[in-house]
Amino acid sequence: MSLTLHQASAPVFAKGLKGLATVLRKAAAHAEAKGFDPAALLQARLFPDMFPLVRQVQICTDFAKGPIARLAGEEPPAWNDDETTFEQLIARVEKAAAFVAAFGPDRIDGAEDRDITLVRRGETSVVKGQTYLLEQAIPNFYFHLTTAYAILRHNGVEVGKKDYLGLT
Repeated sequence: MSLTLHQASAPVFAKGLKGLATVLRKAAAHAEAKGFDPAALLQARLFPDMFPLVRQVQICTDFAKGPIARLAGEEPPAWNDDETTFEQLIARVEKAAAFVAAFGPDRIDGAEDRDITLVRRGETSVVKGQTYLLEQAIPNFYFHLTTAYAILRHNGVEVGKKDYLGLT
């Protein structure tokens, strides 16, 4: 049996988001246990020219909800990027996971050759659904998921591979 577009998207994003929620909960507990302002972690970066943790999480959720909606032929929902606490970020991740879970195979499968129109920095491009998912959406999702994890691990939050993989 072949791998379907739904199998390659919704469950993958859902599992990654579960892991992201786990590491964010551990980060909030870490800040509380150590007695420091959680904003220090929320604004932490791996390097000065990279986005801070809060933005990494926002973009990661965007790369879950956006591709799912586009593959289904729908416009992705626009969410305000105004989270300032771990609780708000976790709520955003859970909202993205619920959004992704609402899209069954009947809404995604068959979109391999659907034209996906993207507008970035004023430039419009069109790519086919399967190419979009495999070459743009999934790599970007994992880039921001991994960077969020790395920021927290670098700052002493005790998270491991099972947390990242959504297995805890």
